[in-house]
Amino acid sequence: MDPAPKPVLAAALDQLWTRFLPQIRERVSILKSAARSLAAGCLTDPEQEEAGAAAHKLAGVLGTFNLSHGTDLARQLEVFYSAEGTPDPIFAAQAASLASELHTIVETRG
Repeated sequence: MDPAPKPVLAAALDQLWTRFLPQIRERVSILKSAARSLAAGCLTDPEQEEAGAAAHKLAGVLGTFNLSHGTDLARQLEVFYSAEGTPDPIFAAQAASLASELHTIVETRG
């Protein structure tokens, strides 16, 4: 078996990461912003929907890059923001913490 496919695959994933990193960062930014709005008590329905969608997309894309912890965090936020009704502001700190951890995972790719 040829050992070359792993380095080739890794290089291809690196190229895809570079290509999609701006979108990934934007989605993390949406989650951080939603947490700030929630903490301030002014999270709008469109912001909540956008945060749920951003978390859903992040969960998928981070899994593609073998960042399973990031996928788990994004799924938690997806469930949180996709629930019916406005999330309780008491959970704003938790949402902010999850978004911050996602930021770290994205910036370190780990």
